[in-house]
Amino acid sequence: MNSLTRMWKKEWPLHLMLLPGLAFIIIFSYIPMSGIMMAFQKYVPNKGLFGSPFIGWRNFQLLMDYPDIRRVFFNTVYIAVMKIVAGLFVPITIAILLNELRREWIKRTFQTLVYLPHFLSWVLLSGILVDILSPSSGIFNQMLGWFGIKPIFFLGDNNWFPYVMVISDVWKEFGFGTIVYLAALTGINPTLYEAAEIDGAGRWKQTLHVTLPGMMPIIVLMLTLNIGNVLNAGFDQIFNLYSAPVYESADIIDTFVYRMGIQQAQFGFATAVGLLKSVVSFIFISVSYVLAYRLANYRIF
Repeated sequence: MNSLTRMWKKEWPLHLMLLPGLAFIIIFSYIPMSGIMMAFQKYVPNKGLFGSPFIGWRNFQLLMDYPDIRRVFFNTVYIAVMKIVAGLFVPITIAILLNELRREWIKRTFQTLVYLPHFLSWVLLSGILVDILSPSSGIFNQMLGWFGIKPIFFLGDNNWFPYVMVISDVWKEFGFGTIVYLAALTGINPTLYEAAEIDGAGRWKQTLHVTLPGMMPIIVLMLTLNIGNVLNAGFDQIFNLYSAPVYESADIIDTFVYRMGIQQAQFGFATAVGLLKSVVSFIFISVSYVLAYRLANYRIF
């Protein structure tokens, strides 16, 4: 008890600093979880949570029978997986290329330029993308016209829309993602490069046999942690860029929940969809942390 008392007297200011964050989580994360009840109710706003009639699993049965739900889940996984793969490959490549730059001012300038889009909201970036990709006045379609290619409605064509989402997401986030891999590169022993050079390895061989193996633990870690994001395809981005003509390829779980719950006032059904997504995401996150511990020796606690 004496040791606990001494520890408390020493660390109580640190615990006090945690209180605002703890209060924020309780108010905005745990208290709203009472709304899960709506998934098992025929929710009527004027009757509230405790006055609306319970209907058991009927909302989930309706969910399974809904004609578009398989397409919505497929779009979510399809876009999210492409983002994960591209969001892993591009930052690794850029980090390796940046590491090869010897002029420090060029390296810092390029880093600043590629980091900037991360700090811009999708509300702003969506307006920029709409202007750039406009089939009538967009600069991209004007460039295609120079080569005799007809204008493409990138944001209104189901064949193009998912790839536009992936490319624009990578463009926004790859600069910030390179920070992790640049940090991994600094941990590689320089003597390994010297030994490889003595053995006659050029820059390409050094990258294959020294750089990539040295980065592999953090690559495996980031890949396994991203498994938990398989059902997160990017609500902010897609909501600001999609429209009714591209629902077939653009409608994901989050936008579907928004339309069902907010626009069509099917609160119980929308809550059931969101709850199912949360349960599946929780399973994926748990699996990803187990894999991260086993494959990369990473643990939270």
